[in-house]
Amino acid sequence: MKDKKWGLWFLTAFVVGNMVGGGVFMLPSNLANVSSPIGSTLAWIATGLGVFMIALVFGNLVMRKPELKGGPQSYAANLFSSPKAGKVAGYSMAWGYWAANWAATASVIISFAGYLTTFFPVMESKDILFSVGDFQLEAGKFITFLVCSIVLWGIQAILQRDINSAGNINFITTAAKIIGFGLFIVLALSLFSASNLVSTEFVNSKGINVGLGSQVNGAAIATLWAFIGIESAVLLSNRAKSQKVVKKATLLGLLISMVIYVGITLLAMGILSTAQLQQSQKPLVDTLEMVIGHKGAYVMAILALISLLGSTVGWIVVSAEVPYQAAKSGLFPQWFAKTNQNNSPARSLTLTNGLTQLFLFATISGTVSQAYNFAIVVATLAYLVPYFVTTIYQLKLIVTGETYDIIKGSRVKDGIIASLALIYSLWVIKTGTADLKTFFLGIGLFVIGLLLYPILMRRGKSSTSAIK
Repeated sequence: MKDKKWGLWFLTAFVVGNMVGGGVFMLPSNLANVSSPIGSTLAWIATGLGVFMIALVFGNLVMRKPELKGGPQSYAANLFSSPKAGKVAGYSMAWGYWAANWAATASVIISFAGYLTTFFPVMESKDILFSVGDFQLEAGKFITFLVCSIVLWGIQAILQRDINSAGNINFITTAAKIIGFGLFIVLALSLFSASNLVSTEFVNSKGINVGLGSQVNGAAIATLWAFIGIESAVLLSNRAKSQKVVKKATLLGLLISMVIYVGITLLAMGILSTAQLQQSQKPLVDTLEMVIGHKGAYVMAILALISLLGSTVGWIVVSAEVPYQAAKSGLFPQWFAKTNQNNSPARSLTLTNGLTQLFLFATISGTVSQAYNFAIVVATLAYLVPYFVTTIYQLKLIVTGETYDIIKGSRVKDGIIASLALIYSLWVIKTGTADLKTFFLGIGLFVIGLLLYPILMRRGKSSTSAIK
């Protein structure tokens, strides 16, 4: 079966679908717990500009290096003149990003199960099914685990039969979520009060007044997590109609997601007080209830389920694509490069989802919220490293002048953009690694990958002279 190439709107749907997932439904509450409305607004501005610079870097590299279809892993591999060093670097980026995706995909599926409890309260049952020592398995947690597993492997079955169906599913669910969030914004405007947004004072849980600068730093990780997935079109460029389409989809997807995120966050902060948001476990539901009453919970739950289903499909496709493309480039074992009779990367899909399944076991030992937060903590820092490496590779092209003799463009302009993207990446890495737990879990993903490199690549005989 021949692959159908994806156009602008399909790829844009993947970018928006992967970026606007489960995180959007908790963002107003998350931000209210680390900053004032003004602090959150400034964090959005800083993050929006920083991610826009990263998006421009991705777009520029897609046009200048169309043969490098693996995204950050390809850029890392081509940073070095030594094929051996390039192969190790490319493998490391592919591994780190792949491993982060296990946790990210699990977090989206866990959120999906969490919103299902609105319609199926039994998923929150505290009845004990059985006990082993100190461990007790609650009925609700067991049902949640089963639901998460069924969603994961159900999507796997669909994609193994037709990988192109992912584009259709993602496009439909993304269109639905854009319409839904658009209606939310329109409805919420009726109760919006700008006076709620002018405060710069923020007192943390320990009763300490936090300065505006520290508020912005604290909100930076939450706002960046909202934009994880900006690279989705780049990672799927091998399935795109053209590299120009990939660049347009990246920038258009960022613009649409930014409007949704900022609009929803500021409207929620303009309707609910900071204290209300800090205590809320479902800020968008609470906001909509203020506008249309108790029906708001069901409306928002349906919107969340549609949004999260699309995000799950998108993340599973991107997650499987990383080792698949890496293997085709000689950066991963060739086992991952094999496709089935439907031209679907079945091997990569199966192992990727098997490892994602491990993170779903977190739903058995803790609450949905705890499982979701655990998955995010593991993934956050691991995503920052590939962004950082991508900007370094762009700067290398600027310094050496490579491709600028063939493709016209201002090296000075591109240098300014890449430098700003680099500064932003370093700032967020510094902010994120202030939490040692985040640092060690994130970096640990890369360390594990490097330790496994001699074992996984022992039989890899593929050429490293032209890593793509």
